[in-house]
Amino acid sequence: MKILTYTSLFPNEIQPAHGVFVYQRMVHFARRQGNSVVVIAPVPWVPRWISSPSYRTIREIPKEEKIGGLTVYHPRYPLMPRISMPLHGLLMFLGSYGLARKLQREHRFAAIDAHYIYPDGFAAALLGRLLGLPVVVSARGTDMNLFPQFRLIRPLIKWTLSQVVAGIGVCAPLRDELCKFGLPPERASVIGNGIDLLRFQSVDKCEARRHLDIPEDVVMLVAVGALIPRKGFHLLIEAFARIARTRGDVRLYIVGEGDQRNELHSLVAQHAVGERVFLVGARKNEDLRYWYSAADLSCLVSSREGWPNVLLESLACGTPVVATRIWGVPEVIVSPELGVLVDQTVDSIAQGLTTAMQRTWSREMLIGHARLRTWDVVAEEVEQCISSCLHPASRG
Repeated sequence: MKILTYTSLFPNEIQPAHGVFVYQRMVHFARRQGNSVVVIAPVPWVPRWISSPSYRTIREIPKEEKIGGLTVYHPRYPLMPRISMPLHGLLMFLGSYGLARKLQREHRFAAIDAHYIYPDGFAAALLGRLLGLPVVVSARGTDMNLFPQFRLIRPLIKWTLSQVVAGIGVCAPLRDELCKFGLPPERASVIGNGIDLLRFQSVDKCEARRHLDIPEDVVMLVAVGALIPRKGFHLLIEAFARIARTRGDVRLYIVGEGDQRNELHSLVAQHAVGERVFLVGARKNEDLRYWYSAADLSCLVSSREGWPNVLLESLACGTPVVATRIWGVPEVIVSPELGVLVDQTVDSIAQGLTTAMQRTWSREMLIGHARLRTWDVVAEEVEQCISSCLHPASRG
């Protein structure tokens, strides 16, 4: 099958980790016999007079590049942050239509594969109507667990779901939200993310700690994610501070960057745990295996998630997790042998961390579980889903 993948969530030369989960799914799909993928990953147009670092980064993204054997195009579209949110999908479509029409003439795609229901899926549905192509959309988190709350966005999501031949949720609750907003259940599927076993593999704990210059005689907790409110780092720090009052051997390392950094620094100082909680900043995706392998526990205490990649990444490195039981988390942590599920409260998080630190975990079992969910497995499921949409008679 020749597939046109349409998404703003895709790596590029300037942002190699951006949307890496979409890249992994589709590059493995393309490697399957008979498949090929071309990617349109639109980016906002940024005028030269805007000089902020984040916008300069976007401006430097090339218009065309090769990533992992896939040809990726980055057409520009106008965007006014916040103000033009209800028009975002339309603007994205207008910036992509000419390129999409040209590529369709050259490749004769079988379908459009779109990631993120709004604005990407909306733009893809418009492209599909004008190009005569069926569209499959994938819900990944905020697009269905937050955006439907916005009055002006809700009807655009409903329209998108009325146009597509299939919808994929990366977890069952997202699949259910797709159906709630109009997608027929028989067109809805669940296909979770996978794990890159070459990138995320266990490193000897002592070796990993030497690599990171972390003492070998401490109990190390790690949390990986953007420093934004929904990730719950403020709750994690408070829960950790409670534990630290009675345990002098615990350390918490938060790996990530974001707007909440200063607020979290202040919270660390407020709880007097500045020598035991470390905001280490963002780290390259390929370096995360050292952080997971060095840790005794990995923590995820978000309020909203789709299918959190950090869970399988941690398990693949042999490290159990403490995570909030929200959205797709229980579909990854399917057994108490893999981790401890908690509520998003300070009390529950503190109790979960204490329970997990008192247990003995089998690294071999954790790694073995993660190895069941490779990107090759995911690619096969995606191929079956798209094929069944294009050839309904083949459905079993």
